[in-house]
Amino acid sequence: MARYTIDPITRIEGHLRIDVEIEGGKVKNAWSSAQLFRGLEIILKGRDPRDAPYITQRACGVCTEVHALASIRALDDCMKAYPPALGRLARNFVHGAQFIHDHITHFYALHALDWVDVVSALKADPVKTSKLANNLGNYPKSGPSDFAAVKERLKAFVDSGQLGPFANGYWGHPDYRLPPEANLMAVAHYIEWLRLQVKPSRMMAMFGGKNPHIQTYVTGGVSCVQDLLNVDRLAEFLYYLKEMQNFIDNVYLPDLLAVASFYKDWGAKNIGGTTNFLAYGNFPQNSGPYGKEKMFMPGAVIFNRDIANPKPVDPGKITEEVTRSWYKDGKPRHPYDGVTEPIKPDYNYDGKYSFFKAPRYEGKPCEVGPLAQVLAAYAQGHPQVKAAVDAVLKHLGVPAKALFSTLGRTAARAIETKVIADAMVGWVMEAVELVKSGKVDTVTDWKWPGESMGMGLIDVPRGALGHWIKTDKKNKIANYQLVVPSTWNLGPRDAKGQLGPVEEALVGTPVADPKRPLEILRTVHSFDPCIACGVHVIDPHTNQVYKFKVL
Repeated sequence: MARYTIDPITRIEGHLRIDVEIEGGKVKNAWSSAQLFRGLEIILKGRDPRDAPYITQRACGVCTEVHALASIRALDDCMKAYPPALGRLARNFVHGAQFIHDHITHFYALHALDWVDVVSALKADPVKTSKLANNLGNYPKSGPSDFAAVKERLKAFVDSGQLGPFANGYWGHPDYRLPPEANLMAVAHYIEWLRLQVKPSRMMAMFGGKNPHIQTYVTGGVSCVQDLLNVDRLAEFLYYLKEMQNFIDNVYLPDLLAVASFYKDWGAKNIGGTTNFLAYGNFPQNSGPYGKEKMFMPGAVIFNRDIANPKPVDPGKITEEVTRSWYKDGKPRHPYDGVTEPIKPDYNYDGKYSFFKAPRYEGKPCEVGPLAQVLAAYAQGHPQVKAAVDAVLKHLGVPAKALFSTLGRTAARAIETKVIADAMVGWVMEAVELVKSGKVDTVTDWKWPGESMGMGLIDVPRGALGHWIKTDKKNKIANYQLVVPSTWNLGPRDAKGQLGPVEEALVGTPVADPKRPLEILRTVHSFDPCIACGVHVIDPHTNQVYKFKVL
């Protein structure tokens, strides 16, 4: 057996390396390594706290709004200034639009090609594809001529030899299972979403000032007063939202169900599943400190897949440790007391091997993200989530335990998108009623507190995001720590040898062809990692190396 190096992997953000040992056609062991050091916590020390939302947004070119929101919630908590109802709703509008854009883009642009064979679509019958699409949903551009046109475009693309985003794919891989017609339908909808994704971006900009890098979040609320008081602006936002609901109901969810129906064994065998789950909760329905807010999507901790016993989140039980990370050794620390002291990487994979720390809750690794969020809501009887989850399970004919898998993670993302988009309609109407009744305050006054501390905890598209801030007597930042979703999911082992969630998820994954490890990419991409990456498939019995590119 040989050692395989896959580098680079695209369709994620940042720099990630994953080493995997394969034995008997399955992953035996895995290591997740973040290869990039940023040091935002160091940059923030000594600055005006009001700088934090603008600097932390630059942590990523994709997750800008989410860091602005977590940061501003930390400042709210630090200054004890919580937003009035209209300001809270404005934040929910922008944050909800971020979810719609992020989740649908992830499915089509980043993850679908792990399930969909693009080249196979050239064999499709457009008439049969149209029949399939219309049986699954009711969306324009679903006639035979529409799919025939997409097929011709794809053929010209392939014949040119310039495959662009479809280059270096594992087309023809034995674990691509969709028939040609389903592949053509998915390719057509991939192209359609590329056209439509500007709509949720515009929704974010309408109340965020711009996108990316939101400008209107301020301590205690928002500054987009005139936009919120403009009935035409609210109506325009609602118009775009209705368009997104139509796409979600008639394209995204049907495509997800079509794909999932051919990969049910991934759910039945819990391929890519993890054990523990953490969600902070999302979309506050009232204002106050964390733990006093009623969240539309409730938070919870779930241990050992026991969805019958969700537990409330206690932020005091969160720690990070660096035993296997490229930082100076020290005891596990709560984020308020976090220390970021990097050392020079030695790439010794028997010791330290990542720039990610290892977050733990009660000393245990936890998966965060859409699956954790949906499980937390489902476990607590959230009506909309329960209805959507049960409908998907019934359609596929699988039990609830199938959720603990790569397939379940992918399905949860679509379910969450629908539930959030549907709820946003009611939030817009709630804002209209507030304006009509004259309750138009959007920000709460505050005073500098001197020495203080605050935390901003919220679920974002990739999962549980936390910002922690301490200020000194001069009202400057004394300490600032970010614990981001990809740190939870892709963090390394800890001192006890407990694997991080992605490492755990990869163990046991079947690999039909080690030189084309599609199944590994399928599970890694399902977490939507916010780091660019290389995956290294290692066999411990030889040092033979093959190098190739992968989509």
